[in-house]
Amino acid sequence: MGIIGEIASFLIQSVGGLYLWAILLRFLLQIARADFYNPVSQALVRVTNPLVKPLRRLIPGFFGVDIASLILAWLVKLLMVVTIYIIQTGSLNFSFPLVLAVSLLSILVAVLNIYFLAMIASIIISWVAAGSYHPAVVLLNQLAEPIMAPFRKLLPPMGGIDFSPMLAFLAINVVKILLSGLAMKIGLVPHSFLGMLILNI
Repeated sequence: MGIIGEIASFLIQSVGGLYLWAILLRFLLQIARADFYNPVSQALVRVTNPLVKPLRRLIPGFFGVDIASLILAWLVKLLMVVTIYIIQTGSLNFSFPLVLAVSLLSILVAVLNIYFLAMIASIIISWVAAGSYHPAVVLLNQLAEPIMAPFRKLLPPMGGIDFSPMLAFLAINVVKILLSGLAMKIGLVPHSFLGMLILNI
């Protein structure tokens, strides 16, 4: 693969990755019942609507969950994996079921990463800008709260200090280890190029 291929792979990973995160954020914010009219939410809707709306005509929601957004995220990641594989290997010889598995695992890792970063950002903001009503901060708290709440029930604040995020971080890392183990079990890592794409969100 020459320099043009490297540039193409970088652009696909960067631009495709940002769009993938936009789709997943839209989906996760809906799951969290976040403020739809928040300016940040509206920006995500505008960016993702051109592909989500047509797909929604084919794939209806389920109990208020926008399944079309989740399917779109999977399709975007699938297209990224296949395109990068072809660019970097120059081959069309790949197992489609394996590519589907890579794409699905990548989506799960991306969701975990989004929650991980959202919780870290929420904690930092609570230290440096407690009580902030900036639209991005409000949305960040709404995104992180559904993940933090169950762990607060397990580990209530002690001495005015909330230790529950530690449990949440541990749980996320445990799930990521389990996903890595699953990837190794089906032969994606550590030697498979497709396996490396799981981490390149």
